[in-house]
Amino acid sequence: MAGGEERAGVPLSNLDQPLFEGADATKRDLVDYLDAIAGQMVPALAGRPLSVIRVHRGGEPFMQKNVPKYTPPWVRTVTLWAESSRREVSYALCDDRRTLVWFANQRAIEYHPTLMRAEELNRPTYLVLDLDPPSADAFDLAVRAAHLVRQALADCGLEGAVKTSGAKGVHVFVPIKGVGPEDAAAATRAIGARAERLDPSFATTAFIREDREGKVFLDSTRAGGATVVAAYSPRARPGTPVSFPVPWDELDGVSPRDFTLRTAAGLIAEGDPWARLMPAPQEVSADLIEEGHGIPIARVQAMHEGKRRARARRSAGGAATGAD
Repeated sequence: MAGGEERAGVPLSNLDQPLFEGADATKRDLVDYLDAIAGQMVPALAGRPLSVIRVHRGGEPFMQKNVPKYTPPWVRTVTLWAESSRREVSYALCDDRRTLVWFANQRAIEYHPTLMRAEELNRPTYLVLDLDPPSADAFDLAVRAAHLVRQALADCGLEGAVKTSGAKGVHVFVPIKGVGPEDAAAATRAIGARAERLDPSFATTAFIREDREGKVFLDSTRAGGATVVAAYSPRARPGTPVSFPVPWDELDGVSPRDFTLRTAAGLIAEGDPWARLMPAPQEVSADLIEEGHGIPIARVQAMHEGKRRARARRSAGGAATGAD
C-alpha cells in the first residue's frame, strides 16, 4: 500500500490497488490520468452540478449525486431539488484541479455534469444526441448515424461537435444560447426525428428497445436535468475507455478502443481539442422548436405504451386461460 503521497494538496491512498475488475489499471493510473488532463477536463465540468460513478474496492460501480459527509469544505457544492427522489441533493461543482484529484482519490471514475450551469439552471448550454448502436461491435453504425445528425443540423443552420461516448456509441453536442429547458428538449426531439427521416433503414428514435429492429437509437432524451458523460471522462468498463473528442473528418477512422485511461492523455498534443472543435453558441429557430413540441416526449410515450402492452398481454393471458 502506498502512503504519504499527495497531489494538488490532496492526500492520496491505496494507489497501487486495481481500479476495478477488468480495468487493466490501478487507482494510481486514474489519479495520474485525471491530473494530467485536468486543464482540459475541468472546463467541461466547472460550474455544473456533477454526478459521478465510483467503484469501491472489490465492489460494483454506483452513481453518486449527493456529496458524502466527509467532503472537504473547499469542494464547492450546490443544493438542488431532485424530483426523481423527492429530496434535496447537494451536488459537487468540480471547478479546479484539486477537486478533480480529490474525486480521483475517491475512486470516482465517470464524470456526468448537467447540461446547464448552476447559476443559470433555466438555460441549457447544449443540445445532445446520444447515438446508441444495437451492439458493442457496431460502432461504425453509430458513426453513420452521427453523419445523419450532422446533416440534419446543417439543414436547420446548426453545427455540432462529436465525441466517442467511451462506451459503444457517439455523442453529438450542439452549443446553444437563449433557449429554456422545454424548448431545448423540443429542438432535440426535432433534430432526432429529422435525422431518422434521412435514413430510417438504420436509424430510429424508437425509445422502446424491442421496437428498434437492430437500428441505431437516436436518443434525444438528454435534456432538462439530464446529465451526459463529460469529454475526457473515463468509463467504468473493461479496459477503462475514455470519452474522447474527434474531428468530424476523422470520425470514420477511429474506434472506441483507441481512447483509454492509458492512451488518451498522450493523444492531446496541445490545448483542449473539445473546446477547439466546439462551435460558438447558436440560436435555435422557432420553427425547429415548434416542430419538436409536436413530437411526443419519448419517455412519457414509452411509459404509456408499456402500460398498454402489459394490459394487452394480461388480456391475452386471461383469454387463453378462459379457453382452456
